[in-house]
Amino acid sequence: MAGQHVALVDVDPHAPTEPEVTIPVFKRLCAPPGLATKRQLRARGLRPGGQGPVAEVETRGPRNGLLYEIAKARPVRPMTLAKEYALDKAMAARQTCGTCRKRYHFVLPTSLTSCLECHDGTPADPATYTPAPVAHQLAA
Repeated sequence: MAGQHVALVDVDPHAPTEPEVTIPVFKRLCAPPGLATKRQLRARGLRPGGQGPVAEVETRGPRNGLLYEIAKARPVRPMTLAKEYALDKAMAARQTCGTCRKRYHFVLPTSLTSCLECHDGTPADPATYTPAPVAHQLAA
């Protein structure tokens, strides 16, 4: 190796290996017909169905909305009993006070770790929660 010059190449490890594909960006309310956002698809009872976004639409927020082809969209999968049970169980965990076990009709703040009645004594309206289950119901 003595006396041989080896050319060093500067390689950027973060450089894309393939050319970046850009999709068109449309102004607000100027998207062509046949394209819709996820919310618009959902309002029609559709979902993207595995297709990637074909365009973007500018929004007021920091991120652009992605547009999908309506013709390639698939119908929304129906809700099953198991899925409904799982969603109710997840919501129950967010709506139930860990101290008094009352389930409220709204999501409890995570910063308090309990309802306001248990946290600082603020009385809760009985119409906003369901009472805690009785001890013999929990054993079943």
